[in-house]
Amino acid sequence: MEFDFSGIIPAFPGLWNGMVMTLKLMVMGVVGGIVLGTILALMRLSSSKLLSRVAGAYVNYFRSIPLLLVITWFYLAVPFVLRWITGEDTPIGAFTSCVVAFMMFEAAYFCEIVRAGVQSIPKGQMAAAQAMGMTYGQTMRLIILPQAFRKMTPLLLQQSIILFQDTSLVYTVGLVDFLNSARSNGDIIGRSNEFLIFAGVVYFIISFAASLLVKRLQKRFAV
Repeated sequence: MEFDFSGIIPAFPGLWNGMVMTLKLMVMGVVGGIVLGTILALMRLSSSKLLSRVAGAYVNYFRSIPLLLVITWFYLAVPFVLRWITGEDTPIGAFTSCVVAFMMFEAAYFCEIVRAGVQSIPKGQMAAAQAMGMTYGQTMRLIILPQAFRKMTPLLLQQSIILFQDTSLVYTVGLVDFLNSARSNGDIIGRSNEFLIFAGVVYFIISFAASLLVKRLQKRFAV
């Protein structure tokens, strides 16, 4: 069997659009996941047992189910829930459902990363800030979280790489990401193997380059 990769160049515009979609999903999922994950981490570290238990239940639940199920659930079930609440059909669309699914799913993992980062900061800094009259919120925002995020950066990037790879699961709801675009273009011209090999190489290059960046940051922050 001979491989012919010449059909990839004419299909580049479609592949690029698919990559843009993949990057949009990843960036929005990471940003939303970090914000929600930080809130959950502060809830888990709170002295309130109720907040801590609610956040813990959230994290344990989403870490116990596959991402594919979360994507499908938001795409299929959420419109029914909204219709039950509002009494009107409220379609949220494939893109929105995937973004929300990524945010909520990744928040469970980012929560644990942020919680570990905050706990790595010496408790004496919290006590010193409170002795100076700073509130808990001011201490977290101005002293603890900036240091914690510096330590967490490699782990946050590593989790972002995993999400970049997981975006390929959006094919289940018909969203055209990079992998889905490569598959469909290959099917059109009868060169599926070539396009899938090309997609695999692109995923490898991006993920490997990002992994090297993570290792470099780990060495730099260790110093």
